[in-house]
Amino acid sequence: MGKRLPFGQRIKIGFQQWLAALPFIVAGLILMGMFTIYPLVRNIQISVSDYNIIANKTGGFLGIQNYIRMFLDPDWLRSLRNTLLYALVTVPGQMFFGLLLAVLINSVTKAKTMFKVITYLPVITSWVVASLVFKYIFASGNGGLINYIFMQLHFIETPVAWLQNEWTANVVLWIFGIWKGTGWTMIIYLAALQGVSQTIYEAASIDGAGSIAKFFRITIPSVKNTTLYLLTVLTIGAFGAYIHVMMITNGAPLGRTQELMNYMYNTAFTNYDFSYAAAQAVVIGVIVFLISLVQRKLSKETVN
Repeated sequence: MGKRLPFGQRIKIGFQQWLAALPFIVAGLILMGMFTIYPLVRNIQISVSDYNIIANKTGGFLGIQNYIRMFLDPDWLRSLRNTLLYALVTVPGQMFFGLLLAVLINSVTKAKTMFKVITYLPVITSWVVASLVFKYIFASGNGGLINYIFMQLHFIETPVAWLQNEWTANVVLWIFGIWKGTGWTMIIYLAALQGVSQTIYEAASIDGAGSIAKFFRITIPSVKNTTLYLLTVLTIGAFGAYIHVMMITNGAPLGRTQELMNYMYNTAFTNYDFSYAAAQAVVIGVIVFLISLVQRKLSKETVN
């Protein structure tokens, strides 16, 4: 074992190494400071202050008043509920249909590329255009496509106001979220399935295992790590849902379909209450961080 260098010399060598590496990381540090650290610190500062957007001036210190107000605000709590329900429905939905489609596409021998393209089309379709199409499909009255089809099939006698009812409107948003994201999860699962050896399936077939047994006992365990990754990414994405909510319902009826991002946007740019909106942004960030932390811990325990 070599002789340990004196403390002062170790500091000097470490400083020289940092100086050597600094030119390669300084640009990244500057950009991270400008576009990540400073906005984060500034947002926290605004959330605890009486901020005036017109004068671009931070007023008196409010402390945690905005945070207390948030958890006493029934509209914000409803938005939190809607966002949690959206995540609980759309995340498993995207993962289930994505894995199902990936297995089906992986099993075909012809036109595999065509099936992948068709399934992936919703992902690359404009959020605005797709939202407007969904708004037409579920429109009230005889003009809505779903109402027209259901009335022709005699499932309903009068048109249903899908987007004017709190729960049916939320269901429409959930359907949209699953439809829009399934193609992406399909691609991720399809890539994971490429790493599963076909000899395992062949051995299972020799042992008499059917398609359902192979799906639950081979496919699902083989893509476990991919499932845990998608669970985290899709959950984070669900908390950022905004465009389709604004385009399809815009919070109607009476704000009962608003989600966290929409409520925060309206607080800032409709009511011009930027301090309250900043506090909401901080809480959303903390919630997403904690959920990701819990999922990561559970993932490690599952893998181990």
